[in-house]
Amino acid sequence: MLAYSLGLAWLLLAPFSLWVLVRGRNLARIGALATLALLEGGTVMLNAAHKTDQGPAVVAHDVIPQAPSACAERMPVPATASVRNGLTLSWPAAPDECDTAKVVLRHNGHRLRVWVHEGPLQGTHSGVQTLPVHVASGSATLHVPLDLHPKTHYQPIDGRSGHRIPRS
Repeated sequence: MLAYSLGLAWLLLAPFSLWVLVRGRNLARIGALATLALLEGGTVMLNAAHKTDQGPAVVAHDVIPQAPSACAERMPVPATASVRNGLTLSWPAAPDECDTAKVVLRHNGHRLRVWVHEGPLQGTHSGVQTLPVHVASGSATLHVPLDLHPKTHYQPIDGRSGHRIPRS
C-alpha cells in the first residue's frame, strides 16, 4: 500500500513541483525542491526495504544446469586424412574423448592446413567450426565439409607441426 501511495504522490506532486520550480517565487521553489527530495528519498528507502524482503534475485528455475565437461582439453594430431566429399580426419581415440571438436581450416593453393582442438578453445579464431567426433573401435573420426574446387587434389597438413597428414 505504501508503494501505491508513493507512486500516486509522484504522479501528482512531481509535475506540480517542477511547474513551481519554473514559475514560482523563491520560497515556493525551496518547498518544491524539498518535496522532490522527499519523494526521491522515500523511493530509495522503499526500494532498499523491498530488496531485503525478497532475498536473492536469481530464480532457480530459470537457470539451465550445465553438465560438467567429461572430456579433457587436448589437441589431437590427425593420423590419417581423406579428401573425398569433404575432409575426413582420424586419430587414436582417448578414453575421455570429447563428443565435439573445433576445427580450423586454411587453404593455400593445394595445401589444407588443419588445426583440431577438443575442449574449450582459448582466444578468438576466425573460421572455427564445431563438429561431432565419432568414436569406433579405438579410432576417432571427424568429417569436415569443404566448399573448395572438387577436381583439385588437396594435401592435408597438420597446422601445428606443418607435417603432411597421411592419406587413408
